[in-house]
Amino acid sequence: MTSRSQNDQPDHEPVFVDRAGERLALRIHPGSDDRPDSPVVLLWPAMGVPARYYTPFVAALRAAGMAVVVADLRGTGASTPPPGRASRYGYAELVDDVGAVLEVLKERLDGRTRLLLGHSLGGHATLLHVALTGGAQVDGLVLVAVGTPYWRLYPGRRGHLVLAGSQLIHGTARLLGWWPGWGFGGRQARGVIRDWAHTVRTGRFPHLDGVDAEAALREIRLPVLAVSVEGDRLTPAATLDHLCARLTAAPVTRHDYTTAEAGAPMNHFTWVRAAGPLAARVAAFAAHLPARPSATVPPAGQPAAGHRGDGPPERPGVRSPARGRAAADPGRTSDGGGPVAGVVV
Repeated sequence: MTSRSQNDQPDHEPVFVDRAGERLALRIHPGSDDRPDSPVVLLWPAMGVPARYYTPFVAALRAAGMAVVVADLRGTGASTPPPGRASRYGYAELVDDVGAVLEVLKERLDGRTRLLLGHSLGGHATLLHVALTGGAQVDGLVLVAVGTPYWRLYPGRRGHLVLAGSQLIHGTARLLGWWPGWGFGGRQARGVIRDWAHTVRTGRFPHLDGVDAEAALREIRLPVLAVSVEGDRLTPAATLDHLCARLTAAPVTRHDYTTAEAGAPMNHFTWVRAAGPLAARVAAFAAHLPARPSATVPPAGQPAAGHRGDGPPERPGVRSPARGRAAADPGRTSDGGGPVAGVVV
């Protein structure tokens, strides 16, 4: 179900989505021109980074003619509750949250070009959502400062430090029952840390709900804009290149966002404050995607439900949004979480 705050701020509309004991917070920003057909960017943050941090980037995206929805990841920002011993979720649940938000926003997104844009961990969630569902509900994927954090991809001694640090964090999360956020990533559920540490150690995503995520990556055919950030030591360009190399069927546009282009020095986080040129690049990417007709006004001779957003053909080893854990647990809703009512947001 969804609810609205009574104290909406002028620049965004807060909306909350209930997910089996977890409450996801969304910040919905209309396009600067308030056009009902402007492209929509659904932005998924980095580990431990609240949605409000992306305010400068949101402003740049809106100035470029796009509406923006920013989600707080589970337990971060306005999403509740904070992670603790009772938190049982990992990457699979973060991936399912992407689909749940798309479902809640379905009427608002009707007929509009929609992009998933992920930063760091948010990029893992959006990428794996597309891989595991086919990505029929979206038109393009943007990855910013995202990569495979495989320890062997980091130069020199840094790689060994990345490996040792990640496994120490994993061990601490197992011992305590959650990760307290000591110097890295904010407070996190142990399952999220487990799956992240697995990727650091092996260079591969873990199986999710019994599905080989790595095989699913090779089936992605959605257009991808993949952006590395100069000065990013957490996900240097080599980690993004490693990830893109596994997207063997997708049309990938690879871009290095440099200090010269941004007009300011950057790192894994501060690119958000110098994102004007990057927002323009995202808008250009969206403009070249095929138009999405409204589901309420289907093309001649085609039923509305047959368009990209409804029920893509299933491929072996790839789950549709209505499959996965819901098939194994009849008590769950088809999107893998708590009840989501068909409320227009």
